[in-house]
Amino acid sequence: MIRYAYADQLSACRKLHHTMLKDRAAQFHDRLKWEVSVDANGFETDQYDALNPLYAIWENPDGSHGGSMRFLPTTGATMVNDFFSHVTGIRVTSPRIWETTRFCVSPTAPNSGRIAALLMLAGAQIGVGFGLTHAVGVFDTRMIHIYRKLGWLPEILGTEGQGRKMISAGLWKFSPENLPRMAAKAGVSRELSAHWFHRAFGHPATGIAA
Repeated sequence: MIRYAYADQLSACRKLHHTMLKDRAAQFHDRLKWEVSVDANGFETDQYDALNPLYAIWENPDGSHGGSMRFLPTTGATMVNDFFSHVTGIRVTSPRIWETTRFCVSPTAPNSGRIAALLMLAGAQIGVGFGLTHAVGVFDTRMIHIYRKLGWLPEILGTEGQGRKMISAGLWKFSPENLPRMAAKAGVSRELSAHWFHRAFGHPATGIAA
């Protein structure tokens, strides 16, 4: 199931939290060789985890992490503005645009493609549910085929580098019309997606039939 949780709520789901941080270390530090910090527990964290971001997490039946992504409003500190404004060419700041980072699928996930689709659905649900216009994020070349396959490509703001070292910054437009397609790609109903969101935030998601 998709679980939506702010950082200060994760202490209530210790296994989910810890396996998420270990999977992030496995993906970003071990496999992709990013310059990220991993502590003695094997957890990957950065300064943005301390800002009480919202996480969308695919929770396995045993309570462990299957995949996740992180969201922060662009009205505060964000990675895209702090480190990648030379790629975007602008500072992205709006109460209706949130940054998405740390898109991670567990290395033990039996169906990584479906989990990626579920996370994209969760992102779309957050945007529609909170009345946002766009998400902004920085991504590398390995993600482009995922976005294309799911039918939700971002508007490219800028690109730097070449080959495997190429990164781009993009904007994803939120729209209720996206939700049926994203739900179908993820293999769940719109009603179930809305239920997961409603359970977390106590109000229905815009654009989903009751």
